[in-house]
Amino acid sequence: MDRAAWDARYAATDYIWTVEPNRWLVAECEGLQPGNALDLACGEGRNAVWLAERDWTVTAVDFSPVALDKGRRLAAHRGVTVRWEQADVLAWQPADTFDLVAVLYLQLPEAERRRALRIAVEAVRPGGTLLVVAHDTRNLDEGVGGPQDPALLYTPADVVSDTVGSGRELIVERAETVERPVEGVDRPALDCLVRIRRAA
Repeated sequence: MDRAAWDARYAATDYIWTVEPNRWLVAECEGLQPGNALDLACGEGRNAVWLAERDWTVTAVDFSPVALDKGRRLAAHRGVTVRWEQADVLAWQPADTFDLVAVLYLQLPEAERRRALRIAVEAVRPGGTLLVVAHDTRNLDEGVGGPQDPALLYTPADVVSDTVGSGRELIVERAETVERPVEGVDRPALDCLVRIRRAA
């Protein structure tokens, strides 16, 4: 989907998803010491706001102005500050590095995904963490929900290949397919979850 299509989708409803943070972000980041965080392809900002509520200094980037406006309203409602930037993740270049870079459910074809994840790697400072969560390739046949185009799905091995080969000293701390319960459905969604730390 291009920006106009995402704008239309975001404008069609109050919030497409819940305003609560992604369960994997919570589980993987609750033990981290707050610092500077980047939410790349932040959508409506629920994860950026959750991080800001926990004393992270957050930059949130997305190409949809409609989504960013919703993020601003959510942040204002929750009483936190987030730096919102409108930019295409394929062209955006970080002016700084971050203790945490989160890329959650970025739906791009392989070549574009690889480019976006390399940008994400470059944004991680030494000692920092990169967290990637996505709809797993297996979700198409074994899970529920998510994109139905297999070109937009990927595996933990894909993420590791896209990032660890970047020449940076990266340590893979977790790379697996995880089950995410979906309310009202008798089988879980399958997510790709990868947590990588850049050597200090």
